[in-house]
Amino acid sequence: MTQPPEAYHIPVLLTQSVDGLQINPAGVYVDVTFGGGGHSREILRRLGPDGRLFGFDQDSDSESNIPDDNRFTFVRSNFRYLANWMRYYGIDQIDGLLADLGVSSHHFDDESRGFSFRFDSPLDMRMNKQSRLTAAGVVNGYEERQLADILYLYGELKNARRLAAAIVKARSQSPISTTQELASLMGRLMPREREKKEVTKVFQALRIEVNHEMEALKEMLQAATSLLAPEGRLVVITYHSLEDRIVKNMMKSGNAGGMIEQDFYGRVNTPLRPLSNKVITPSDEEMASNPRSRSAKLRIAEKR
Repeated sequence: MTQPPEAYHIPVLLTQSVDGLQINPAGVYVDVTFGGGGHSREILRRLGPDGRLFGFDQDSDSESNIPDDNRFTFVRSNFRYLANWMRYYGIDQIDGLLADLGVSSHHFDDESRGFSFRFDSPLDMRMNKQSRLTAAGVVNGYEERQLADILYLYGELKNARRLAAAIVKARSQSPISTTQELASLMGRLMPREREKKEVTKVFQALRIEVNHEMEALKEMLQAATSLLAPEGRLVVITYHSLEDRIVKNMMKSGNAGGMIEQDFYGRVNTPLRPLSNKVITPSDEEMASNPRSRSAKLRIAEKR
């Protein structure tokens, strides 16, 4: 039975993010994280008959949420290929792009996908179920140093080397194949009061590696910056410091590293203009009704 879109995923910062696009009824827009389609349906509601919206998602599950609207085009693809697909559809410029990063509530709630240690599930974590690399492949196949690097860089775990050593020792006895096996192993090495939070970071690190999230984000943001028309809007919702740092740097400097270029006269040369130095966060009411929104940050920039 197909579940309704609102059960699939509750959109975060819905009004604020779509307001940030400053919709032109006849414009061309892209929702690179279609998911349950909540943001896309709100964009469509504000578009006129001549407007166009492209929705990207690499997960086949999201196809059940495609709206019956001839202004909408679904692209089943990772958003890192944004430039290629816009070229394929003959789109030279877009008026706005929205990205709601991170993992949807649908993925966390689907026991079979292995994104959460709330369930005893296979270690999968693939956004695209056709991809070859799974979390089990990382945990059981990567060298100890690789594992330590991933846990430190993507999980920001100070004891990454110790955790990696424990994984390698445990898998030498038998493969680590389920979320509960990994969570139990990692939990024994965490302070009791921070166990859940720290294990969550381990799962975050593995998910980022499996889906190449940081590389994909950088490529998408570079493509979006090039595609945006003058005064076009880039609207991004982030959920952890790694992705937020990349988005902030891109909006401030035009590159993921945050290196600001200046012309001969010392004037800052950047393609985007952040519309606020202060991030937009959900209201207390939204955080109470939608736990996923608690760590959300919304950033908006305009093409110069």
